[in-house]
Amino acid sequence: MKREILPWVLAGVPLGEDLLELGPGPGLTTDLLRAMVSHLTAVEIDFGLASRLAGRLRNTDARVIQGDATAMPFAESTFTSAAAFTMLHHLDGPALQDRMFREVHRVLRPGGTFAGTDGLNSRAMRLLHIADVFTPIDPAALQARLEEAGFREISVDMKPGRFCFRAVAVK
Repeated sequence: MKREILPWVLAGVPLGEDLLELGPGPGLTTDLLRAMVSHLTAVEIDFGLASRLAGRLRNTDARVIQGDATAMPFAESTFTSAAAFTMLHHLDGPALQDRMFREVHRVLRPGGTFAGTDGLNSRAMRLLHIADVFTPIDPAALQARLEEAGFREISVDMKPGRFCFRAVAVK
């Protein structure tokens, strides 16, 4: 993640000073992202994961909110950027994914950037999620979905040799 995926996803992406991390889970990318911005806020729906991450980050300037990325407790235009690393497929259905895209658009400042990556609909991903929610995103349809949420300057790219995509969009 640190050497390959994160640099690829964030290449050329202006994060600004206030980053919103969506669905950090155990925080595998959180520390890396914290080093890139002045302020990081993470929203994690799972109470246990959010509690552990908040405990680990207790003596830092990062905030961890236990909450739902489809209905966030932030004012409009709060963040300069938002990032989602391999969490989009955990949202139960395209309608929830689209609701999250709209919500991210709402909390981003004008000109703010959303960057995300996720796995493709592959046998390996399906096997990893046999007993879990797995709603893969079709990269070919993602640009239209992000436009519908209000984003512009959208790019969706595939990682050569990897089973993942990245999307970057501007409010």
